[in-house]
Amino acid sequence: MEKISEETLKNKADEMLDEAYVPYSRFPVGAALLTKDGQVFTGCNIENASYPLSICAERTAVFKAVSEGERDFEKLVVTGHTEGPISPCGACRQVLVEFCDPDMTVILTNKKGDIFNTTVSELLPGAFKEKDMEIN
Repeated sequence: MEKISEETLKNKADEMLDEAYVPYSRFPVGAALLTKDGQVFTGCNIENASYPLSICAERTAVFKAVSEGERDFEKLVVTGHTEGPISPCGACRQVLVEFCDPDMTVILTNKKGDIFNTTVSELLPGAFKEKDMEIN
């Protein structure tokens, strides 16, 4: 199995900017999610006239992977046309907590090449998790 480079992941996330369906915000976002066995699942944001029905790039990538039976993730890259590295919304952060290891690398970037490396747990400290649903 050939190792997927960080640069390849960034390029795949960048490519998704062109696939984003953003007629309302005109704010495309792209994502590339690497599984531990070397598969890459990409995502873009997809808007809807009824805004709450829209979905972000990060959740698109995660849901595509999960729907294909993948549960072991190594790294996520998120990009946009932002001034600095783009940051995931709260809903995306919660989805990452659900499906990714707390120490999984998340690379936030932009088309200019600015980069901020973080982890799932750093993105959402104090996250709501399965154990929080237990009734004593």
